[in-house]
Amino acid sequence: MKIIEHPKTEDGTVGKAMLILELVADCETPPRFSDIQERSPFPKASTYRLVSTLVSQNLLALDERTATYSMGGKLMRLASRAWRSASLAPIAAPYIDLLSKKTGQTIHLAKLDNGQVLYLDKRNANKPVPMFSDAGKIAPAYCTGVGKAMLAFTNNESAQRTVEQQSFYRFTQHTITSAKELEAELMTIRQQGYAFDREEHEIGIICIAVPILSARNEALAGLSITLSTRQFELPDLKGFKPDLEETAKEISKVAGDWLLNY
Repeated sequence: MKIIEHPKTEDGTVGKAMLILELVADCETPPRFSDIQERSPFPKASTYRLVSTLVSQNLLALDERTATYSMGGKLMRLASRAWRSASLAPIAAPYIDLLSKKTGQTIHLAKLDNGQVLYLDKRNANKPVPMFSDAGKIAPAYCTGVGKAMLAFTNNESAQRTVEQQSFYRFTQHTITSAKELEAELMTIRQQGYAFDREEHEIGIICIAVPILSARNEALAGLSITLSTRQFELPDLKGFKPDLEETAKEISKVAGDWLLNY
């Protein structure tokens, strides 16, 4: 089971319910209650009450045939409204479509959220490659290309705070495992303007990523092209850099009012 980082447990019922929702959302397949309980920091009785309440509010859905849980209809509707009104994703979508069509590879749009990467949108490759990422999922910032690209172009105070939030869990033999190592990597990324994922989060998955910058030259979001090592090698990534950078610049230009409110 892939380990996902979560914020520290919040006090109060709402914070606990939100954590349960995140636990379910992060599962690669719909979990049973036993799977939720295994990941939950709360006692079994408390976890059961939280799950039952979320089901009754249609924030979680229970499939009685398989005894598994998934995101409820109400939550999906709320997420859709939030995505349309407050996300860069709808603005970026036409440009991501063009980049996807031109490259034929997996495209990710993401932002930093509480020290982690939140995937806002995704386009699958012409020949889809199995991988963890999907719109709405979260991933660590320190070992993903798009996370490092955004971190490198975050203001110093925010970047330092985000670095301190990282767990530096070793997902693969290539994972960055210390703040010192990450800070050295971020310095390189600032100098060259792009970041790599060298199989740091998932074996067999590599990517090149760039920040989508505001007028203050700070990262609003990140954009990446992700490839499989079964088809490409690390040196091949640079061939995608011009199209990736051009797309990021175009998204920045057309963001308009959304950027003004950033």
